[in-house]
Amino acid sequence: MRQITGTTNLNRQVAEALREAIHTGELRPGELYSVTRLAETLGISRTPVREALLTLADTGLVRIERNRGFRVVRRNPRHIAEVFHLRLLLEVPATRLAATAVTPDLLNALQSELTAMQDAAQAHDEPRFMHHDRRFHALILETAGNSLLTNTVATLRDTITTVGASTADQTRSLADIAAEHAPILRALEAADREAAAQAMHHHITHTGELLVAQTAAENAEPVAEPDTALLHNTHP
Repeated sequence: MRQITGTTNLNRQVAEALREAIHTGELRPGELYSVTRLAETLGISRTPVREALLTLADTGLVRIERNRGFRVVRRNPRHIAEVFHLRLLLEVPATRLAATAVTPDLLNALQSELTAMQDAAQAHDEPRFMHHDRRFHALILETAGNSLLTNTVATLRDTITTVGASTADQTRSLADIAAEHAPILRALEAADREAAAQAMHHHITHTGELLVAQTAAENAEPVAEPDTALLHNTHP
């Protein structure tokens, strides 16, 4: 695990280092880790480590065990299904609404984000890709005119990012993900409300299905029917 450098934003630095160690498998789900030993590894005091762990515990990434240490929590397929169920409930109607308020500026901005996603996919640059992916979705949500909606979906996406769940270059390529956005843009260009909603529904459902399946496989368990059903009980 990389040591912390500098003295500013220690909590954020520690949280980022822990996320990285969890995502790379250096810190493994289920094992008990010592706060004291972790602080020694990072070359800092225990206080910023404890504070960073409290932040990660709030997102469900770790579980703190009083007077013992902390454990990395296994990714939960049900939790992922519930997050994507919420995204379906929020983003699909918002996309339908956005199709009634399409402007040339919006279409140009969406095309720029899609092109940037495609370029990032060719370069195998996942962080840059995900930045433009998020912006593509945010532009549509912003068109719906509800800032709380936009922020809520951003928080849901952060929840998935925090636990390190991603299909990128695992069950599909970055280029595959970019390709799922093209029908959304084409439908919005045509101001076709139902086609736009359908395309967004397909994209979010497909992503949720893949992530639930990946997470179940990580836990050496089959995909639970209730989790799958949750992703299919909404309609475009």
